[in-house]
Order: sequence, then structure tokens, then C-alpha cells
Amino acid sequence: MNNIYLENEEKAIFALRSLYRKYGYMPYKMCKFEEYDLYLKNKDFLISDNIITFTDTDGRLMALKPDVTLSIIKNLGDVSGSVQKVYYNENVYRLSKGSNSFKEIMQSGLECIGAIDDYTIYEVLMLASESLNLISKDYVIDISHLGIVSSIIDTEVPSADIKKQVINCIAEKNLSELCAIEKRENIDLSKVKELNSTYGSLEKVLPFLESLPCKNETAQLIKILTMLEKNGYKGKIRVDFSIISDMKYYNGFLFKGFINGIPTSVLSGGQYDSLMKKMKRDEKAIGFAVYLDMLEFLYKNSDCYDADTVILYDVKTDIDSINDAARHFSKDGGTVMVQRNLPEKARYKQIVKVTEGGVKILENNA
Repeated sequence: MNNIYLENEEKAIFALRSLYRKYGYMPYKMCKFEEYDLYLKNKDFLISDNIITFTDTDGRLMALKPDVTLSIIKNLGDVSGSVQKVYYNENVYRLSKGSNSFKEIMQSGLECIGAIDDYTIYEVLMLASESLNLISKDYVIDISHLGIVSSIIDTEVPSADIKKQVINCIAEKNLSELCAIEKRENIDLSKVKELNSTYGSLEKVLPFLESLPCKNETAQLIKILTMLEKNGYKGKIRVDFSIISDMKYYNGFLFKGFINGIPTSVLSGGQYDSLMKKMKRDEKAIGFAVYLDMLEFLYKNSDCYDADTVILYDVKTDIDSINDAARHFSKDGGTVMVQRNLPEKARYKQIVKVTEGGVKILENNA
């Protein structure tokens, strides 16, 4: 992992932390490991079921934390009538999306647990948008609503086995297989097929939403999307019902965030009231995570520099002259790297040489 990526990861963490604090989210710190049983009982909720384990001195099987949400649910106490809003910057230990090996991955995000209402949902989606905007202006968020998806599937699909097949088709946008299921099972999947093809802005999908019988769910989705568009996120929000996760854990809104130049989602979130019930909690919950390891793709081929100016000197150059040059080229926010010899693969805007005779520009790429 190069220095450019690490520097930009640190900037992203600081910017995200400032954003979440601005809206009253409190920092949440947790242990690096939990009892393995926590993850074993909720394996389907995890991105990957590959978990690093070890035996504690008391004989308990422990796991290096592969997920943050489960730890927060387990350790955050109950509230009554309000919402606990927390944010985190935590390392998780799992297979990286960009490789097939375990990595220590920095993950930032937030969680809301308690009396979740429409404003809370809007705020979380707004902060998800702002989180991506801090990293790149060239982003989009795809939003789904499991209440709408499940309502249509429950109406048109008769059995649990077929429902699983249909859900997989929707997730893969596989219209041809939906047509095959419809013919094979002799059922009418007209609304499911329409759902499968629905994608785009609120304006584009509104006729479909207004045609659905699940009025409460569609009204909620329209209201939240309208709020987002009205407050500056028009063109950044798309409806995409292929965003589907395990309904044993999730309900309501689901969303993923994408940045141009990164081959997979960098943000993922949603409502997980069902997970709360499974863990014997009465509150509702919603949150998201930003996967900072994915930023490596963004900065790998970017025009970032190790320093604006590389300052070279030799053994005859006096310290005062080197210092004067460093202070001069670093004023007004410029960055400098002072070296005897040019480092291999260094990225810079210009090279200057400080000698007894003064300062000379050797190369300028600005």
C-alpha cells in the first residue's frame, strides 16, 4: 500500500469524522475482537464467512472483528423514545474485495439505533451521499426498498423455493430466467419483471411506483427520494431494486454507493430491524459503512504527488540554505521532500537543486 493511498485514507477519515460530528453522531470505540459465537450465529449477515479465530487464555474461541455492526448492536445499550447515533473508524479483518487474502481494512461509518423514523432514514441517506461527495464528486447512490420488493414477490410467487430463485434473478437483473420461471411454473410474474427492469431517477420510476398496491412503502420511498432531490442530491440518487440482501436481517431501505474509477461499491447500508429482533433487541436500526480499502483503486492512477517540490542537495550545501529552500517552497500549503538523491518512483511537480551558488530548478511538471 503506497504512501499516497495512506495519506488520502487519513484525509478521508478526518473528513468523515468531522461530517458525522457535525450532525451529532458520537464516536464509538470497540475491542478488536469478539467471541466467535457472535459471528457464527450471524454468518449470513457478514460480507464473508472467512473469519480469523484464536483461543483466549480462558479457553473461549475468539475472532478478530470481521464486522462492526454486530459489535455495536451487542454492546450498545437500550434507549427509550430517542435514537442513539454513533460513528466509528475501525479496522476489520476479512478478505478484501480487491484480493483473495485477509487484510486489515479501515472502515468508517455510522449507526442509528432506537426510534427510527422517516427523518432519521433521510438523514442517514443524506450523510451517505455527503460521505461519498467528500471522497469524489463523481458518485451515485443506488437505493432499493425491501418492503416493495417483498410485497410484489409475495403477491406473485407461490412457494418459498421459487421465491429464492426469483430473488436471485432480481439481484442479477436476469429477465430471461424470470421468463423461464414464469413459463415453467405457469405463474404470472408481470410485476416482478417490471420491478426487475425499473431503474433510474425518481422521475423515471415514479409511474411504476404509483401503480403498486403497497401504498405505504411506495409513499415512504417517494417522500425520502423527494427530500434528497430537493436538498441538492438530484442526479446522484437512483432507484435500483436489484439491491437485495438477506431478508432475515434487512428490511426497508437498502443502498449502495459507487465512485467512478472504482470497480465495486465503496459504501453499503440499510435498515436492519430484523437483525435487531434476531439479537433480541426491540429497537429499529439503520446505518452504513464506507470501505476505505477501495480508495486504493481511486488513487492508484491518479495525479497525486508524493510532494509538490523535491529539494536535492549535496554534502557541500549548508543547512541554512536547505532550510531556506524548504520554507520557501512549503509556504502557502506547498509540500516538499528534502533528499540527497531522488527516490525511485517519486512523484512530484518539480525538482530543485540547492547548491552553494543558490537554487536551480532542474525539472518542472506542473
